[in-house]
Amino acid sequence: MQHSSRRPVRGARTAALLTTLVAVVLATATPATAAEAGPSGSPAPAVPLRVATYNIHAGAGQDGAFDLERTAEAIRDLDADVIGLQEVDVHWGARSDFVDEARALADMLDMRVFFAPIYDLDPVTADGERRQYGVAVLSRYPVLEAENHEITRLSTQTPDPVPAPAPGFAEVTVNVKGAFVHVYSTHLDYRADPSIRAAQVADMLEVLAADRGPKILVGDFNAEATAPELAPLWQRLRDAAPDGGGTYPAVDPAKRIDLVTVSPDITVSGAREVATDASDHRPVVTDLKLHRRGR
Repeated sequence: MQHSSRRPVRGARTAALLTTLVAVVLATATPATAAEAGPSGSPAPAVPLRVATYNIHAGAGQDGAFDLERTAEAIRDLDADVIGLQEVDVHWGARSDFVDEARALADMLDMRVFFAPIYDLDPVTADGERRQYGVAVLSRYPVLEAENHEITRLSTQTPDPVPAPAPGFAEVTVNVKGAFVHVYSTHLDYRADPSIRAAQVADMLEVLAADRGPKILVGDFNAEATAPELAPLWQRLRDAAPDGGGTYPAVDPAKRIDLVTVSPDITVSGAREVATDASDHRPVVTDLKLHRRGR
């Protein structure tokens, strides 16, 4: 998809300064500059990065009780540098006490956040906040750019929906100690019919193809890695935890539908799902190594 919208990132600089910074980085970045090379001129050591994905079920645990502090504690226990979140409420409704979950979690975890709404609805009352629901990315590292891309969706908010482009595919560009990486958080269609997911995969790959450098795509795919509609992903990316355990439901999981996927230029040194009942999904955490090659 070519359409995307830029949204503010908590803790980031102004858009103009970001543009200037990125331009300078692009102008000076090379595969192995003198600054990045070791004493003998060899490339700099790989940069470690821990990445996780977590469908937080709007802050409700497997028990159905809303408890965002419990959600934050589950995320904190992952000790991840970057976390892709799904099912994030922002002033959405009574089920989550109309809380801005993206900002609240960022504050509790002392992290930067980018929220990418799938739905953006009118407030319940004239003086209320807009009701939003979507995906997010939390990051310990500086976020240079952030975009909310459109992919094909079948709305859950309108009667008799038809497939149409809609936002909610988050992308952030993160500076990890001089190594730049694109991180995407997604939530694919849940229906048994795989056709919408197949279209979403095609749309996501189009977005990824427009970006240079290492890429990490995480999310709730609502399909296992072996599903035919996900097959095109494996031509560009690889599953970081092909031997991982189930992630859904959180208690006695039967399916592995929450995935971390990476481009071939990223090394995977470890991956595991984490047992917790803070959501109806289990998070997946991966230890990765990046290589300083510019954006």
